Amino acid sequence: MRRLPVYFLIDVSESMVGEPILQVQEGMKAIVQELRTDPYALETAYISVIAFAGKAISLSPLTELYKFYPPTFPIGGGTALGNALEFLMKDMDSTLVKTTSEQKGDWKPIIFLFTDGIPTDDPSAAIARWNQKYRHKANIVAISIGDNADTQLLGQFSDNVLRLSNTDEMSFKAFFQWITASIKSTSASVSDMGDDDVKLAPTTGIKLEKVDVSIPCEIDENFAVLLCKCSNTRKTYLAKYAKRTHEYRDSNYGHLTLLNNEFKLIGAYPIDEDMYNNLSDGASNQSINTTLLRGVPTCPCCGAQLGVVVCECGNIMCSDGGTTVCPWCGTEGTLGEINSGGKNITRGRG
Repeated sequence: MRRLPVYFLIDVSESMVGEPILQVQEGMKAIVQELRTDPYALETAYISVIAFAGKAISLSPLTELYKFYPPTFPIGGGTALGNALEFLMKDMDSTLVKTTSEQKGDWKPIIFLFTDGIPTDDPSAAIARWNQKYRHKANIVAISIGDNADTQLLGQFSDNVLRLSNTDEMSFKAFFQWITASIKSTSASVSDMGDDDVKLAPTTGIKLEKVDVSIPCEIDENFAVLLCKCSNTRKTYLAKYAKRTHEYRDSNYGHLTLLNNEFKLIGAYPIDEDMYNNLSDGASNQSINTTLLRGVPTCPCCGAQLGVVVCECGNIMCSDGGTTVCPWCGTEGTLGEINSGGKNITRGRG
């Protein structure tokens, strides 16, 4: 029986931490559970999961549907789309069965690419290689999770670019139901008709829209993510803030209404430090001023009330308000106040 390979190429950069990556985790479970009830999918579908941040790794090699179990998704630093495509192409070269004069190979694979940000590497060489050698023999569906992905760039290597504009729980559930229906339709098509072009399900009633990649897209970073370390357990966690824009009147300019950006706390989340380092592509060169941050989380590792405290070394830790030893540099000290101009601190690249 010829296989229908289905790849999930998942962005696990820092901005995906929290609810988005949990929804992807639950969505993958729902996809597999539903596909196992479909005789066409059971007969043909094989699933692979590749995660990428600054680097890419295989979380699950191409596996027969009934043997596949959704992996746990890590978090890393960066959004190296070029690395992800190179990893995918290498995996396809080594894994897929090619058609020869003696045998029928695999059906044209489907790749579902999820990303929520702009690349932190230069993907142009990988995109050129994909278009030259792989585009005609694979179906890649590129999905922007939210509004922060460069959909014009995605359109350079995919004929199917979509945007999931609403990322609440119900929208994610409907989105993964759409993916399941698309895989079912394609499985039936290859089994009955021998047609392995992807058959995307209708998006009626889903906050999922086909993107016109000829229209320039405005890209704005809606999240600020801080890399932190617990001063008690020395475990690593991420503090995530979302951008909010509000109006205010400035008396210095005749009470003119102006717009002001700030970043409001969403939460703090423990991460696997080894996986984070393995998936990251080096230290971030981006920063944010502390005056733009609103809210302080509790430490998710030890429960300390102050989960974002900046050491003189520039790194971020937690504190219970008393004398604290920095888990990054070892300096012992007490809390003080940052001056009115704030302090620029490192934020994640993803």
